[in-house]
Amino acid sequence: MGANSSSISELPENEYLQKLSGSEPISENDPFWNQLLSFSFTTPTNSADLKLLEEATISVCKSLVEKNPRTGNLGSLIKVFLSRTKELKISAECQNHLFIWQAHNALFIICCLLKVFISRMSEEELQLHFTYEEKAGPSSYGTECEDLIEELLCCLIQLIVEIPLLDITYSISLEAVTTLIVFLSCQLFHKEILRESIIHRYLMHGRCLPYTSRLVKTLLYNFIRQERSPPPGTHVFQQQTDGGGLLYGIASGVATGLWTVFTLGGVGSKASAQVEQCSPLASQSLLLLLVLANLTDTPDTPNPYRQAIMSFKNTQDNTAFSSSNPHAFQINFNSLYTALCDQQKSDQATLLLYMLLHQNSNVRTYVLARTDIENLVLPILEILYHVEERNSHHVYMALIILLILTEDDGFNRSIHEVILKNITWYAERVLTEISLGSLLILVVIRTIQYNMTRTRDKYLHTNCLAALANMSAQFRSLHQYAAQRIISLFSLLSKKHNKVLEQATQSLRGSLGSNDSPLPDYAQDLNVIEEVIRMMLEIINSCLTNSLHHNPNLVYALLYKRDLFEQFRTHPSFQDIMQNIDLVISFFSSRLEQAGAELSVERVLEIIKQGAVALPKDRLRKFPELKFKYVEEEQPEEFFIPYVWSLVYNSAVALYWNPRDIQLFTMDSG
Repeated sequence: MGANSSSISELPENEYLQKLSGSEPISENDPFWNQLLSFSFTTPTNSADLKLLEEATISVCKSLVEKNPRTGNLGSLIKVFLSRTKELKISAECQNHLFIWQAHNALFIICCLLKVFISRMSEEELQLHFTYEEKAGPSSYGTECEDLIEELLCCLIQLIVEIPLLDITYSISLEAVTTLIVFLSCQLFHKEILRESIIHRYLMHGRCLPYTSRLVKTLLYNFIRQERSPPPGTHVFQQQTDGGGLLYGIASGVATGLWTVFTLGGVGSKASAQVEQCSPLASQSLLLLLVLANLTDTPDTPNPYRQAIMSFKNTQDNTAFSSSNPHAFQINFNSLYTALCDQQKSDQATLLLYMLLHQNSNVRTYVLARTDIENLVLPILEILYHVEERNSHHVYMALIILLILTEDDGFNRSIHEVILKNITWYAERVLTEISLGSLLILVVIRTIQYNMTRTRDKYLHTNCLAALANMSAQFRSLHQYAAQRIISLFSLLSKKHNKVLEQATQSLRGSLGSNDSPLPDYAQDLNVIEEVIRMMLEIINSCLTNSLHHNPNLVYALLYKRDLFEQFRTHPSFQDIMQNIDLVISFFSSRLEQAGAELSVERVLEIIKQGAVALPKDRLRKFPELKFKYVEEEQPEEFFIPYVWSLVYNSAVALYWNPRDIQLFTMDSG
């Protein structure tokens, strides 16, 4: 790696980069561009080399920032790139490797320079740098280019949506996606959410706007297809007998010095690559999609990318598009569903699933109608199960997805009909056979217990309990372990309630003799825990009143721990909800007493099943149905925009930003 690292550190001394950032204006027709762009470069992927590349680029940029107002060389480089992209589609069809290779290299240099420019200057200053003209003769690009930023942004979008994805175009497609992310990265360097941005305005208006639906569709298909990066070399030159080797000879003959076959990383350098980066293009496309979808609305324009995400339909849906949304399109929902099921290990894919379920009713209806819903739910449950290894945002998203799904009664019924075998990742107990519904209850209860002992996050509690409440009326054939865990959670809450009550009483006694120290707010703690206890009682009550005869294991667990409920019978906060639970306990207890002592578990369950049929339904008091609906916070962008950019910062392929420059979110380290 040492040789590569030293090569990067020598970049500022490279004669071509020195000329680009020097005081001489370079005409767009100058042979210099062929020399500058004839290098073979595998983008570095480890953070040490990316950091070196960044530092080397800063050195070149400082000189370019100073000289560009007089030379216009940044504009010239961009115009050279723009003129070459006009032929890209034909080049791809004709397998013109050299042409695509040089266009990619031009874009790679532009992206590296832009990243440093954006991190070090305002958007207004950046815009100014795009207006400086070169003073060395007529433009080969033509005079029709009025706004170079808009021209470049539009060209990048066209490149993504129009160039066919082949081995030889993979790198330039990836670079185009990366450059759009870099263009939008000004948000990283602001503490506040950007509501007015020059780049946002370009992307939401003017020449970029008509490409909205095609861009969203292409980025989604990139995510769906998960195309792997071609082996190093194949996307630049294939050694073919029909002259491929000659092309390579011409190209490397043009290049001199450091640029000659300048490779970083190489084939085996990425052994520890993350799962989601098996396909860099899919990973990067998803990040760009999330960034675009979370741009803020302007006073006069709603975000068109979000509109496109909210309204796209299945390719099998033949209904007419609404005229109110010009950005609607169709996509294969079956392929999308499969990709979403396969990719849930990453935050990004979970966030995309959340957005689609929450915002696109077509996707939500399709997902809820799937007969293999376990393929989607199991990866989500696994995220929650490994709560201590996940960041809190990923856990929130997984939980909210479950809450959205449990709003649907059909989902709540069907999950108890799906029987799973051998859940290997569930370590507390061997589960050889369990319904998806019972497993879901187990994982949500485990999350509540984890939260009670560790994070104590009220928001997490509320969403967990809301999901259980939504399901409770449809609980069916609960696994005995799931029934036990429901009652165990109630037991834990009961002990916690008694402990806080005791602390409050002692604190009150102690405070009578001393006026100096302020009292801890035990009243508030007590209030919170009583809210949670009430919710648990409502969940148990909802199951008993709606599906008592379907859940003998829950009645068994209730009877086994009946003493737990004694203290709450007369408690003013729980008296009403305790009536039914008390009645069920009394009714089944008397039947068991009549049956005699020393009953086996099987016999007890048999008596419970018989009793469930005999218990008159009208004896149980009806309560309003427990139903909770997920509603986004009032300013969701305050949560989602920093979250999305933290994912870009941590997961983007071959992008490095100095942690000291980041303003949008606090860095955990560095």
